[in-house]
Amino acid sequence: MRVFSSLDEFAGAVGEHLGYSDWLPVTQERVNLFADATDDHQWIHVDAGKAADGPFGTTIAHGFLTLSLISGFVGRIYRVDGISMGINYGLNKVRFPQPVKVGARIRAGAQLIEVTDVPGGKQGVVRWTIEIEDEAKPACVAEMVARILA
Repeated sequence: MRVFSSLDEFAGAVGEHLGYSDWLPVTQERVNLFADATDDHQWIHVDAGKAADGPFGTTIAHGFLTLSLISGFVGRIYRVDGISMGINYGLNKVRFPQPVKVGARIRAGAQLIEVTDVPGGKQGVVRWTIEIEDEAKPACVAEMVARILA
């Protein structure tokens, strides 16, 4: 994990790759819980029998499930010490180039692409790439915006 001792040190890392998370298995249980939380029970996510005959040969994770996992990956890749809090401010761009089949393992890579001053701290934009083990295309590429307050 990369540790920044201050917001200024964090800002000095613009353009750098911050690291990778460990691999995370995507289980049917996780997909089902996400389906319950979002009321998205489309068969490609939750019906293993029907999905076996579908376009992917198995159930797949929701794209938004994959995206939401970024929040957990942050603390596994980097942290900024000496701050009061970080706030998810939004997303600039999100794409889902490849579905994540249940049973696959994914990991995140993070690149700091921009830091600007905001009242009380900094605003950072990190490009997240969610990779699927043994696949050429990523599952998700997203630019996440966070406010980091001193």
